[in-house]
Amino acid sequence: MRSIMTNGFFKTITNKYLFAFLVFSVWMIFLDDHNILFLRQNINKLKKYKVESNYYKEKILADNERLQELQTSSKNLEKFAREQFLMKKKNEDIFLVIENE
Repeated sequence: MRSIMTNGFFKTITNKYLFAFLVFSVWMIFLDDHNILFLRQNINKLKKYKVESNYYKEKILADNERLQELQTSSKNLEKFAREQFLMKKKNEDIFLVIENE
C-alpha cells in the first residue's frame, strides 16, 4: 500500500505540466523584471498618486474660487493684500498678534 502512495506521489511530482507550471510560477513571482512584487509596489504608488491628485484638484478649485473672488471685488482684494502682505494705509499702524500653539 505504501509503495502505491509513493509511486502516485512520485508520478505527480514528475508530471511535466506540473513542473512547467511551478517553474513558470517561480519565474513570474520572483525573477521576472515585472514580477508580482513589482506590480504590487506600482499599485500602491498608483493609489497614493490618485489621493494626491484628488487633493491637488480640490486645492486648484479652491484657489480658482479665491482668484475669482479677488478679481471681482475690490474690498476682497484690499482685505487679501492687508492680511497676506501686511499692507496698510498711510495713517494706520499694524499690530501683529502671534498665537503660540
